[in-house]
Amino acid sequence: MKLNPGIWIQYSHLFEAYLALNRLDEAKAVAQEAEARHLDCPCLHEDIYVADFLRHDTAGMEREASGLMGKPGYEDMMLYVESKTAAFAGQFAKARELTRRAVESAQRADKKETAADYEAGAAVWEALAGNTALPKQQVQTALALPKGKDVEAISAIALGWAVDSVQAKRLADDLSQRFPEDTVVQFNYLPTIHAAVALRSGDPGRALDALVAASPYELGSNLYPIYVRGAAYLAGRQGTAAAAEFQKIIDHPGIVQNDPIGALAHLQLGRAYAMAGDTAKAKASYQEFLTLWKNADSDIPILKQAKAEYAKLQ
Repeated sequence: MKLNPGIWIQYSHLFEAYLALNRLDEAKAVAQEAEARHLDCPCLHEDIYVADFLRHDTAGMEREASGLMGKPGYEDMMLYVESKTAAFAGQFAKARELTRRAVESAQRADKKETAADYEAGAAVWEALAGNTALPKQQVQTALALPKGKDVEAISAIALGWAVDSVQAKRLADDLSQRFPEDTVVQFNYLPTIHAAVALRSGDPGRALDALVAASPYELGSNLYPIYVRGAAYLAGRQGTAAAAEFQKIIDHPGIVQNDPIGALAHLQLGRAYAMAGDTAKAKASYQEFLTLWKNADSDIPILKQAKAEYAKLQ
């Protein structure tokens, strides 16, 4: 930036770095400097939206979102970010509608692979929430579109977690063969897919073994390896170890941002504390999750489970 302060992408990268470190004030200052230099870019609007989300600034989020509505090639990006926010709050009906609009907007802009990304991402949220029918449908829609490694990998995670271990394994094998030296594929996607498949088959030990490769890199992109590792510890009745994993997610909001696992981690932390025998901390974590999902759709399977589990703690 000092060598060439007139390139907007540098501001976006610096903003995202501060965000990942939870240094929101410094991130905001970067955005203000970009604005002062009249460096306007849709990516910066998305960045600022996420920062406003972390600050619980609803008005700011609405302002950034409205600024990209109606702009071909950019509108879809913001619609998808908003759909993620809705899913974070357990509002899946709203999230589905926003995802549908994002997919349609991306296709109108001839961004078919991006549209596939949106479908696959939404499938993962549905799977994590305990919805088993919809993820498979969303994945098939995603895989029918032009797709890259991210679409295949995210689709495989959704399938492995919820519905179809066979197809998840097939996608994982394809990724492994085509991207043998790709760091994200080899050390994030594939360990997560293999672990999800192992969990679905009732083998938490194998899931934990699969995730060893992800450990050095797990804070570098998404935090799904950590979430799945926590779930594996829960399945193995290791409450204290599970709690440590879910706490990592809660401790890194600037990396999680508005991904639904940021809310679900509180529920899983409550389960972990309950398993470890710490009822007070378990109650607090359940309460935090139920507060985050106070306006959630009432028919979500994992919400029903959470309410029943919380009632038993009283």
